[in-house]
Amino acid sequence: MKAKLVPDMKKIVALTFESVKSYLKPNKACFELFGFDFLVDKEGECVLIEVNTNPCLEESSPLL
Repeated sequence: MKAKLVPDMKKIVALTFESVKSYLKPNKACFELFGFDFLVDKEGECVLIEVNTNPCLEESSPLL
């Protein structure tokens, strides 16, 4: 299953950035992190749920 999921996730991420590239303003002096949330269904298909522009990077938080 992992052999299929990782390439599928990479394809979805690439398509997502391709669809919004005209809105992105790259800057060599800084960077931005994006958090992609995926769902894997019973058949092993990968589905994009949402993309966060300010993902939580903590190992745990009160919300979790």
